[in-house]
Amino acid sequence: MSTMLPLLIELGTEELPVKALPGLAQAFFEGVVDGLTRRGVAVERGDAKPLSTPRRLAVLLPGVAVEQPEQHSEVLGPYLNIALDADGQPTKALQGFAAKAGIDWTALERTSDAKGERFVHRSATPGARTATLLPEILREAIAAMPIPKPMRWGSHAYGFARPVHWLVLLHGGDIVEAEVLGLKADRMSRGHRFMHDKTVWLTSPDDYVGSLQAAFVLVDPDARRTRIVEAVNAAATQAGGQARITDDNLEQVVNLVEWPAAVLCSFEREFLAVPQEALIETMEINQKFFPVLDAGGRLTEKFIGIANIESRDVAEVAKGYERVIRPRFSDAKFFFDEDLKQGLTSMGEGLKTVTYQARLGSVADKVLRVVALAEAIAPQVGVDPVLAKRAAVLAKNDLQSRMVNEFPELQGIAGRHYALAGGESPEVALAIDEAYQPRFGGDDIALSPLGKVLAIAERADTLAGGFAAGLKPTGNKDPFALRRNALGLARTVIESGFDLDLNALLQRALDGVNHSISVGTALRTARANQAAEQEGIRTVGASKPSEEVDARQLASDLHLFILDRLKGYYADKGVPATHFNAVADLKPASLYDFDRRIDAIGTFAALPEAEALAAANKRIRNILRKAEGDIPGMVDRALLAEPAESALAEAVEAAIEETNASLHQKDYVSVLNRLARLRPQVDAFFDAVMVNAEDPALRANRLALLKRLGDRLGSVAAIEHLSS
Repeated sequence: MSTMLPLLIELGTEELPVKALPGLAQAFFEGVVDGLTRRGVAVERGDAKPLSTPRRLAVLLPGVAVEQPEQHSEVLGPYLNIALDADGQPTKALQGFAAKAGIDWTALERTSDAKGERFVHRSATPGARTATLLPEILREAIAAMPIPKPMRWGSHAYGFARPVHWLVLLHGGDIVEAEVLGLKADRMSRGHRFMHDKTVWLTSPDDYVGSLQAAFVLVDPDARRTRIVEAVNAAATQAGGQARITDDNLEQVVNLVEWPAAVLCSFEREFLAVPQEALIETMEINQKFFPVLDAGGRLTEKFIGIANIESRDVAEVAKGYERVIRPRFSDAKFFFDEDLKQGLTSMGEGLKTVTYQARLGSVADKVLRVVALAEAIAPQVGVDPVLAKRAAVLAKNDLQSRMVNEFPELQGIAGRHYALAGGESPEVALAIDEAYQPRFGGDDIALSPLGKVLAIAERADTLAGGFAAGLKPTGNKDPFALRRNALGLARTVIESGFDLDLNALLQRALDGVNHSISVGTALRTARANQAAEQEGIRTVGASKPSEEVDARQLASDLHLFILDRLKGYYADKGVPATHFNAVADLKPASLYDFDRRIDAIGTFAALPEAEALAAANKRIRNILRKAEGDIPGMVDRALLAEPAESALAEAVEAAIEETNASLHQKDYVSVLNRLARLRPQVDAFFDAVMVNAEDPALRANRLALLKRLGDRLGSVAAIEHLSS
């Protein structure tokens, strides 16, 4: 086996984009490893992983072979009937093949395949040295990195994510000669820009992490992450609170610094009168600070910044951080105070002038549609329709607030604060906020029943309006986030246990949309006529064709669209596609009912009888599909000629009788467990009875029996999907 030596590649750059850095580091690492592997160079990865800081990308592998293994090749030549003449002498075809291989024809070997025996040239050559392969591997890895808009600098023709400044390429203790992006490889890295602004000599790859740490650079992102979390938590404890550390904020800070140091800061307590969500957003999104909360989860006046330096005067650093956020906090307080003076109710007047969508009218029109839906949904799920109406009337008003204009992410959250300040009930205020849940993938649904009603009504109208306006998503285009709204609606209904008729809900939503379209069409026609009259043009009334949509067809399309989003939802829960398809075939009107059927089919699939009954139901469906003429609705016992069909008929009627109540109560597990007991009679029937008997009466009676059986077997789900 070839000697294994550690390999280090470090590409030094100017500060790389924060959000792109992890992807660039991973792609660089995988590109190098893949390039070595494809060339047959042995690689010991161990626990190797991408290493990076804002100023460098690195690959450190504990073992890479110094050369490729011996390279073997096999080139097939002509078949014997073409290669040799009648005297066994080489033809020109064989002589040409041997000459191309550079050997005498007698040195060629023979092999056989399906067409016969033929000549073959086999050779072995020593593997190339890894050092000679690395420059090309490095160039390939860089070229394959996900850099949508490479930056160019100087007069060079090449580009990269940011200008590059140094290249380290060591295999063992030796420098590998290479030139990439105008840089010649050596063993000189660089330390921290401020705390060690000089070169760092690397004797071997094994020295890399330690030497960089001595130069105030933590090159391992995981090490920086651990250090940041420990430092932030320690500072928060010092402040008497607990740090709010979100994954996204932490990840960005990790990729902003090489030598993190926590700095405890504070702001004026008067800013705490502003909704804490606005202050937290400013700290996290704009400045990448970590807020400090009290034991109850409320924001305190303390926060923590992460410096990329160990300062001799931490107090001055803290003053700088505090100075940065103060203007943003002052703006937020001004917006909040001005919004309180206006009041949430009066904000709603402005919605009439904001266009929601050209065909669907203004945001105020959308509010009216959501109000009607919320009032209709509320009594079905035990919620006061008066409260539902009030919450829906106010839900979009904060879109006209100064706070939401400055902080769009606070939609609903700002409305909750303004509703409480305006004397609305806590239930209504909370629902205004929860109407937006789930706000993103993996977010919780609304918790309060009123919030759930509002969330469902809002999404039903958005989906109906989107489809009616011809905005059904295509490819990556989904301007109204209809996919997310469909999943949000489905999750809210299912996880809340609301047994709502989805078809009826969508139909009602589409009726509301059609009304808005009709009103809009009439208004546009009236305005056009008025303008024409002013120009002296004679009009003949509203001759424009109706823009209303086919609500019944769109409701069906929307139902299928929502089910399609559920496919991924259940796949994430580990539900096999066959189970989902079995239930989806029935298109249950209620999504909650859909979910209960999914659970039941999962329990049924684990039974030993499931596979056989699924196969039998598949066979029944095929037989009935091919049957000619009408199939009787009931079985005529007088025509049961065979013992096996009599036994099955008796068992089927008993099973139907015993499962009626469970089916009515939607106890689908009990239904399927009872039907599983039919397997012996079903197996015996198909073994002993010819369904397509010559006697038409017998044949029709047996088809009626199979239809009775198939209908009940498929009453919970199309179980034939479980048949492999």
